[in-house]
Amino acid sequence: MTDFQDFLIHKCAQVAIGEFKPGTFEAAQQLYQEAVAMYAEGFLGAYLLREKDTDRGISVIFWESEALMEANSSEAHQAILKKMTPLFSAVPMINAYEIVSEILPKE
Repeated sequence: MTDFQDFLIHKCAQVAIGEFKPGTFEAAQQLYQEAVAMYAEGFLGAYLLREKDTDRGISVIFWESEALMEANSSEAHQAILKKMTPLFSAVPMINAYEIVSEILPKE
C-alpha cells in the first residue's frame, strides 16, 4: 500500500530564463546538453527553448520531486554550469515550480 506521504510529494519544474552574449547560444546549448545528460534518479525530461532569431532562451527541466532535483546537483554538474556562466549577458532568472496540473495527450 502506498504511504500517504507519497501523495504529498509533487513533481516540480526548474525554469531558467536568460539571454546569452551574441553568437554564444550554440556553445551554451552544448554545455546544457552535457549538464542534463548527467541527471539520473528523478529526472523526467528537459526542454531548451530559443526565441527565434535571438540569443534568449528558456530551460525547463522536470523532476519527480524537489528533493530529487537537489540530489542531482554534483560537483561535475556545477563545473559545467560554471563554464556556461560567462556566456550569459546577464544573470538568468531561475525558479522552481510545483507542478499542480499535468495534461497529457490522449493515446
